[in-house]
Amino acid sequence: MVKNRQSNIEKYKKDIDSLIKKGEKILLHLKNSRDLNWFRKEYEIWYSESLSLIKIVLPNRATDFERYYYQKGESCLKDCIVYKSEYDNLLKDTAEEASILFENQLGIVKSVKKRFESSLFDIRQLVQAELFDSELDAARELNKKGFTRGAGAVAGVVLEEHLAQICENHNIKVKKKNPSINDYNQLLKDNDVIETKDWRFIQHLADLRNLCDHKKKREPTREDIEELINGVEKVTKTIF
Repeated sequence: MVKNRQSNIEKYKKDIDSLIKKGEKILLHLKNSRDLNWFRKEYEIWYSESLSLIKIVLPNRATDFERYYYQKGESCLKDCIVYKSEYDNLLKDTAEEASILFENQLGIVKSVKKRFESSLFDIRQLVQAELFDSELDAARELNKKGFTRGAGAVAGVVLEEHLAQICENHNIKVKKKNPSINDYNQLLKDNDVIETKDWRFIQHLADLRNLCDHKKKREPTREDIEELINGVEKVTKTIF
């Protein structure tokens, strides 16, 4: 396991360095050329990859990163790409504006590298996604073999641990000694970390998990557990 974790750490290091290198190339091109099509294509790929990484390594800066791309009523890169262009070229003033905004985003990615290299950073958060994937794969295997309650229990643990980590990421204090999925879910909603639609979705997953309690009258079906596992996977990949 330690060897696997080290290889994952090296992968993240390479990903960060690659994003910084790509970002500097895009910035240089933006300052010397106003080719909108090239910038749009390269930037959109870089933005998606960078945002995914920031949500894992430095989640408290994800909102700031997104705002430089889109913020209603404020100067943002989306406006530069979509509205402030002339044919296939960025206007001179727009290119300068986009350069400043993009430079700020690149600065956040560089700060991710500093955070990653800090001895205070918890490596567990970096490998947690991979561990959850393995556990969900195990749950799927159990479900295929007819062990629905066991599969549901495994998926429920993954969901609970992920929600607990999100609370920790956002400095949300959990007062209950043994909080449940619904407890974490409510705290995240009350602290505006998740929207109502996400809250309802997680609540539904908790209901499916509760079917696996031996005290319940109805036996969970394979379809119930498959829905639970897929739902948990979606939450671990999209909510941070």
